[in-house]
Amino acid sequence: MFKRISVLVILVVSIFASCEDKKTSNENNSENTSKAVKNSPNDEDSAKSQIDSAKIKKEKEKALTEKDTAFPIPQEKLIPFLTEYGKQNPENKVRITTSFGSFEVTLYKDTPLHRANFIMLVKNHYFDHTYFHRVAPNFVIQGGNSDNASTNEKRYAIGDYLIPNELDAGHTHVRGAFSAAKYAEQNTSKASSPFEFFVVLNPNGAHHLDDEHTVYGYVSKGMDVVDKISKVKTGQSEWPIDNIEMEVEIIE
Repeated sequence: MFKRISVLVILVVSIFASCEDKKTSNENNSENTSKAVKNSPNDEDSAKSQIDSAKIKKEKEKALTEKDTAFPIPQEKLIPFLTEYGKQNPENKVRITTSFGSFEVTLYKDTPLHRANFIMLVKNHYFDHTYFHRVAPNFVIQGGNSDNASTNEKRYAIGDYLIPNELDAGHTHVRGAFSAAKYAEQNTSKASSPFEFFVVLNPNGAHHLDDEHTVYGYVSKGMDVVDKISKVKTGQSEWPIDNIEMEVEIIE
């Protein structure tokens, strides 16, 4: 009988002790949560999210550079690279889509370096989510840049190079001409920026640019969309107040 009572007492004590431990554990957990917030599930999720974001970013950069193992392209290898790339990628028609609609551009085959470079950028999704960042009414709309960090990252991954001018092709800056932007300073060779382009708006053209910028295509469809873009409000730097994003795809 005494043994049974002893066992019963021990069981009761164990039960109360167990409940107390849980309560103490909960209190301790509550205290630890308030003192060590970084151990909370939300913060763990946040940290995991940051890690995942960084991983995705690295994978995107890796995917970009893996699409063409020549990236980043050094200036000294640019001409042979684009020449070969042009042979392997003969497409010369693209569609540029914005919130105002889309327009199509036909690229000239007698400006092979510029055509190959543009097609390469399209296939590597460089232009997606860049902007028409300059609108000069009755003159040009210019695109291929943005204020997003991702644009600079993509430029860095592709390469810091300039395209030799192809002015000998003789294409002029008539309305609808698709031409290469270039850096004005220390550019006596009139080499082109690989990343930015502009479309001529004026019905009379912009022929003062004929011997300065390489025209390597023309708007073959949708010039009315270009005209719509040209009417947006801009700031003092001719940058549209509301960003005009673009996506570019190859038609043929």
